[in-house]
This record gives sequence, C-alpha cells and structure tokens, in this order.
Amino acid sequence: MNMAVKVIEPHGIFDGIRGNQLRREVSEILDSGTEILLIDMKEVKFIDSSGLGALVSAMQMTRTANAKLFICSISDQVKMLFELTKIDRIFQTFVDQDDFNRQIMTTK
Repeated sequence: MNMAVKVIEPHGIFDGIRGNQLRREVSEILDSGTEILLIDMKEVKFIDSSGLGALVSAMQMTRTANAKLFICSISDQVKMLFELTKIDRIFQTFVDQDDFNRQIMTTK
C-alpha cells in the first residue's frame, strides 16, 4: 500500500503568525487527501505557546481527517519544551526524516 506523505518544514521562530500559516497549510494538505503528514522542525530555532497551540491544532485536524501526523528533527530547546508541557505524549517524534522513513514508511 502506497501512502501519500507530505512534509512541512517550518523555520525560524515558530509563533502565532507561523502557527496560523501552519494551520492553513495543514488544512489544504488534508483537503488534498494526504494520509501522513510529517512536520520537520530542523529549521525551527524557538517555539512559543502559540506555536505549541498550532501543533496541537494540527494534530486535532489530522485526527479528524483520519490521517496521521508526525514530527521530526526537533532541537534540544523544543524537545525540552515538549517534555515540560507534556506535549511529547501526544506526538510521535523522530530524529530526522531518515529515521521517520526507516521506522514508519518501511512498516506500511
């Protein structure tokens, strides 16, 4: 079975403005029939509460669409924030895109 996968690569400071952009992009991607969405955070240097809210919103949108959302390449700062806010419990994260491909795409 060949799953449709789309990768989003936000960058810089992930705040309310970038969070709104992410929500719009996720909505468009899900409307196109994508089944698996990977957010690659390698270029995100900082994330604030609005950015975290956008990620949670993206997860809810993805679940509603019966799709799956994964995150990869989070920095140590973002990882610490995920752990402090316990968001790491709702997102499956991967070291990078290669790790995602090895663990998820080879099992599909």
